Amino acid sequence: MTDAMVVQIGLQAMLLATKLAGPILLTTLGLGLGIGLVQSVTQIQEPTLTFVPKFIGTAVVLLVGGAWMLAEAVTFTEAMFDLVPSLLS
Repeated sequence: MTDAMVVQIGLQAMLLATKLAGPILLTTLGLGLGIGLVQSVTQIQEPTLTFVPKFIGTAVVLLVGGAWMLAEAVTFTEAMFDLVPSLLS
């Protein structure tokens, strides 16, 4: 196992984490920004007003993209298990 292989595996893991977390983070960011803007304009400072839409948005993203996210994670894990024999030699 060379240094380049370790770096390559780490890079693939970070890219996978970004691909899996990106949709959820962007959804909550967009909802939080929009709701924060509405709160500042209307001066309504209700904490549940920000929590509930973010929670629902995250649930929708997981329902819509959850199968894809799971498939990506399984594919990466299978690829890592397939690399084990070459890493040991």
